[in-house]
Amino acid sequence: MIHITRRERFNAAHRLFREDYTDEQNLDVFGKCSNPNWHGHNYHLFVTVKGDINKDTGFLVNLKDLSRIINDYVIEHVDHKNINLEVEFMKGKLASTENLAIAIWNQLEEPVSELGAQLHKIKLFESENNFVEYYGE
Repeated sequence: MIHITRRERFNAAHRLFREDYTDEQNLDVFGKCSNPNWHGHNYHLFVTVKGDINKDTGFLVNLKDLSRIINDYVIEHVDHKNINLEVEFMKGKLASTENLAIAIWNQLEEPVSELGAQLHKIKLFESENNFVEYYGE
């Protein structure tokens, strides 16, 4: 078994807040990230898949195909968007990086499987200091 990773990038805005909290409570819990006027990030998304190498191609998967899937199922939906308001697969979820990573996994698991690989890890950098890794349930 081998692992291979593809990196993609996107820009998006979000706000961390709970509607059932007051502005003061949101500020206490989420700090500046609860700014009512939103804030943005330059995200770096690393998608790692695993499986066996195809003896005919020498690939686990064709990275062009993996890139197309990531772009079709994720990037096109989040890039230059407001995660809270415009991203259908994030509706009803707090727009944290943790929840976004899980939602991205859910978007990619089936199409990656159709490539003949298994999704291994989603690694999502929100900033150079903060990132999330998700390995599925």
